Amino acid sequence: MNTSAASSQQNKHDDWKSVHSPWLIAFSVMLATFMEVLDTAVANVALPHIAGNLSASVHEATWVLTSYLISNAIILPATAWLSGFFGRKRFLLVCLVVFTFASALCGMAFSLQFLIAARILQGIGGGALQPISQAILLESFPKEKRGVAMAVFALGVVVAPIIGPTVGGWITDNYSWRWIFYINLPVGVLAFLMCNLFVEDPPYLKRNSMRTIDYIGFSLMAIGLGTLQLVLDKGQEADWFATPWICWATGIIAVSLIGFIIWELRTKDPVVHLRAFADRNFSIGLILGIVLGSVLYSTIALLPIFLQSLRGYSALTSGLVLSPRGIAAFIMSLIMGRIITLIDSRYFVAAGLFILGVSCFMLSALTLNNPTGSMLPAILVSGAGITGIFIPLTTLTMQTLPREELGNATGLFNLTRNIGGSVGIAVTATLLARLSQVHQNYLVGYLTPYDQTYQMHLATLERIFMPAGTAAPSLALGTMYHTLQQQAMLLAFVDNFRLLGVVCFVCVPLAFFFKKADITGKPVMVH
Repeated sequence: MNTSAASSQQNKHDDWKSVHSPWLIAFSVMLATFMEVLDTAVANVALPHIAGNLSASVHEATWVLTSYLISNAIILPATAWLSGFFGRKRFLLVCLVVFTFASALCGMAFSLQFLIAARILQGIGGGALQPISQAILLESFPKEKRGVAMAVFALGVVVAPIIGPTVGGWITDNYSWRWIFYINLPVGVLAFLMCNLFVEDPPYLKRNSMRTIDYIGFSLMAIGLGTLQLVLDKGQEADWFATPWICWATGIIAVSLIGFIIWELRTKDPVVHLRAFADRNFSIGLILGIVLGSVLYSTIALLPIFLQSLRGYSALTSGLVLSPRGIAAFIMSLIMGRIITLIDSRYFVAAGLFILGVSCFMLSALTLNNPTGSMLPAILVSGAGITGIFIPLTTLTMQTLPREELGNATGLFNLTRNIGGSVGIAVTATLLARLSQVHQNYLVGYLTPYDQTYQMHLATLERIFMPAGTAAPSLALGTMYHTLQQQAMLLAFVDNFRLLGVVCFVCVPLAFFFKKADITGKPVMVH
């Protein structure tokens, strides 16, 4: 009898539909998500301008990014609990108000300390926007159109960080860094009005303000995730475990997160429902989400550095060179939304990982002298591959979960993707620095009086600098060493891109560990 009642209740949940058009709802929530994701990317290129304007070093200005990421990471997994406590629509509207108000404070900042405090507040408001938007999209569209819903979500989560550096560079160069925050104000107001009009809470998400607050679980999670984000963001600058505070912080991370897992599994009303990991599709999806986040954000970080440090491009020019990646991602999201129900999504994930791996190896073929146009195929393939994975991956990850679990699941999925991005950036930044030193030590072995090619180039440079008189030999040697440094860094970029490609290829078989699900969402056991 209980089983029958539970089944009837589940069918009622699955049959629920919003009174408003799902496309109106999608546009409303994606305004908020696109704004939030774009804001995390546009600030990167503006850091030198922010530092100069607020009388701080660029190193100090990186706290503008770190502070946002820490507060964002803490809120993400707690989104489902907070939505249940306050009511999801009410919580969404409050988050929009906080994010928009904090954006205004960021634009008005008169000191670096004030800007960092405003960014923390902005991260608190923005942290819940992605998972809430994703959960609302999955619920608003019927199960057979969840692929379409995730195509819409991909426009914000995948396309926004790709075009972010271009938008940020253009705004900063033509106006002021403050406008990268002020631009959120009209978008935030419009998103608030539309969400207030068209978004509604489904009947199975009843507000329960009387539920017990899991202070211990939330505290352990906040300490563990906040410290983890801090270590990942600052580890390379601090030389990792050669610095005592990194070692202490790592111990705090381990103790906090282990304690958090144990506590959440034993408490009656946990802030995060970890039992969702028992769903095979969800667990595999989180693993691949980490991989996707790592590759996406690593390439977003590496390519502008390559173009600016080795090719001498400005921030705006490098953003324009990379903009076709966003165009390819946008077009692929439209295509995937139409064809995802026609073919088993597992094949799309496997093909997307393979294509993304190929694009990484294409990027590893870049040189210091090849024309800019030769980069276009690799950039286009990369954008298409990322979107080609994201849409079917999110669909498969959420497909076998009941509707009432989607809020909790989307928070964890977005968290793992963001942590994957932080891990990817930390690893590739470290490898870039260390491998460039390794290659430099190897290449310097060729700069000897016994190497004929070296002697020929040195003699040519000395003739070029001959008008400088006695300084000619020193100038020639300095030029040769600068060229060696460039070649060493280029080889480090090559190693990074190849490593990312190998990671993608290795993960291809994981796509076939998903349970196959038909378009109605019913799992089909595969033996």
